[in-house]
Formats: sequence, C-alpha cells, structure tokens
Amino acid sequence: METRLIKKELLPGLIKGLADDTLVYAPVQEEDDVFFRVLEKDMEPLAEFGNTKNAPKNFFFPQAETMMRFMKKERGSELEGTPGDAPEAVLFGVRPCDARSFVLLDFVFNDPKYRDPYYMERREKTTIVSLACVHPPYSTCFCTSMGGHPFSPEGADVLLVDMGNDWLAECVTEKGEKLIEKLGDLPRADDEVLARKKDMAEQAASEITTKVPGKEIKPWLDENFDHPFWDTVHVGCLACGTCTYLCPTCHCFDITDETKDSEGRRVRSWDSCMYWLFTRETSGHNPRPSQKERWRQRFMHKFKYFVDNYDAIACVGCGRCVRYCPVNIDIRKIAQDIAKL
Repeated sequence: METRLIKKELLPGLIKGLADDTLVYAPVQEEDDVFFRVLEKDMEPLAEFGNTKNAPKNFFFPQAETMMRFMKKERGSELEGTPGDAPEAVLFGVRPCDARSFVLLDFVFNDPKYRDPYYMERREKTTIVSLACVHPPYSTCFCTSMGGHPFSPEGADVLLVDMGNDWLAECVTEKGEKLIEKLGDLPRADDEVLARKKDMAEQAASEITTKVPGKEIKPWLDENFDHPFWDTVHVGCLACGTCTYLCPTCHCFDITDETKDSEGRRVRSWDSCMYWLFTRETSGHNPRPSQKERWRQRFMHKFKYFVDNYDAIACVGCGRCVRYCPVNIDIRKIAQDIAKL
C-alpha cells in the first residue's frame, strides 16, 4: 500500500486545485452544519469537522434523478436518456462509516440480477477520499459494533489520517494512487509514522464506548415477528422520515412519470418505509397500517432481512438517526433491549 505525507496547510489548496478541472464533492460549512456539496470556487473544503449532516450516498443515489425523457410525436414516440454522461469525480472528506456504506449499497445496486447502471456509472467514475476519525466526534458513534472502525479504509480509494503537522495518505486502490500522483511529488511515510498511526487507530477505537448488539440479535428477530415488544418501540414516532433520509444505507425509492403536454420524464425519488403511503396498494389496502408495523420493518430490514440477503447489517453506526430524531428514538437502545429479551 503506497503511503504519502501531505503538509497540513497544503491540503485545502490541493483539493481546490482538483476542482478546477474535476467535479469535486466535499464537506463545506453552512451556518451551524456541515454538508457535502459540489465544490465551487468560493467554497472552502473542510478537513477538520465531526461529520456532515447529510450522508454522501446522494452523490451516487440522488434524492431525485431523471432516468429518461420521452415525447409523443405525430407518428409514435421517442425516448431519451440513458446512463453514460456521469463525469469523472472526486468525493472528498468521507468519514469511514460513510465510506463503508458504499460497500453495503453496492450489494443492492450492483446485484448480478439487478445491476443499477445509474448508480454504478457514478460509482465507477468517482475516487473516494476518506478521513479517519482520530477522535470519534460524537457520543452517538457506534461503528465498531457494526463491523466498522474509525480508521477503516473499507469503501475508500484513499484514507487520510491527521498526524498533526501532516496528513498521512494511504492509497487503498489504483484509483487512489492515480489521484495522489496528481497532487505532486509527495514524500513517503516512514516506519515511525506508520507505527504511530497504528497506535492512534487503537486509541480511536477505544474511545467508542457504546456497545450495540448486531448479528447476535438476529436469532431473536427470526422467531419474534409478532412479539409484544413491537407494540412499544414506535411510540412517539412522528413518521417524519428524518432517520431514513439521513441514513447512509437506506435506499428505498419510488418511480413516477411526470408529463406536460406531449413531453414527460421518468423520475426516481427517495421514499421511506416510515411513510403510510409507502406500502399502500392500489386497492387501498395497506399491509403496514400503523407506525408499529412500519418501525418494525425499518429495524428488521437493517438487522434481519439485509443479513439474510447479504450477510451484513444495513447500519454503519454513524449515529445520525439518533442525533437528529426529533423525538429521541434511539436505535441503539432498541437493539440493546432486544438483546436482553
């Protein structure tokens, strides 16, 4: 694995330099929050922050995207719009939990039977630079319980580690090596730096003290679909969808055709299992008639159904759903309560 050192004060300028001829998606400050945005000339990319409010999944899986356009003509109709125009891009400043979410989303969108060309084209044309969490930023972080790590390179092409005066850049893939080459002739990291990085990684993991059961609760979920426990977990839920829209691994969507006169477009938009319309059938019947069934579905999907299909939990422990739920529903506590059962 190639390793290089980048002077701390040089990194923002190097990233802005990349944005001169490449689409760069980076964390930027907006009032009290940090968001991933397309980096423009007047924007300053952040390299020191907790985590972004929005997950970076919307770079590969936009909240709304036009899949094709169609028009009615005097004789027949025409279709326009297929994958093929996504630009080469750099996704900078992704925390390891969010980088790992791309691996989980790949299971869904790169399934051999149902490969999604829109998602995969963006994925293949993008180089991902992640930032290790030297000190996990929030008490709600629990990546180590979900199979992650604050220094994990999983899902990234380059991993950056804050070493004080320098950034240690580890090239995880060939795409990562090519990106680092673009930044100039950078010095290699010596054994002393790499040993210090190993100690820092162990310290960072030890700072995540919240332990959340993962696959160990699946046997209970397999047998207790109708358990009375589900009568309580949804109490207080507003069905606002905040947890699903901020989640880096939620991927439900709806497809609609919008038409005006003789033209129209087919649009894919995010949807949420928290919404009552999500499973309503044409007949009017809804198999998930109350928030109880909808909240159970959300939890079961992450900790049972996804595990059944891909042998992985559909949660990376970023803690966004815990931090931003307006009524303080805590998915960690629900998992812990199930473990006690």
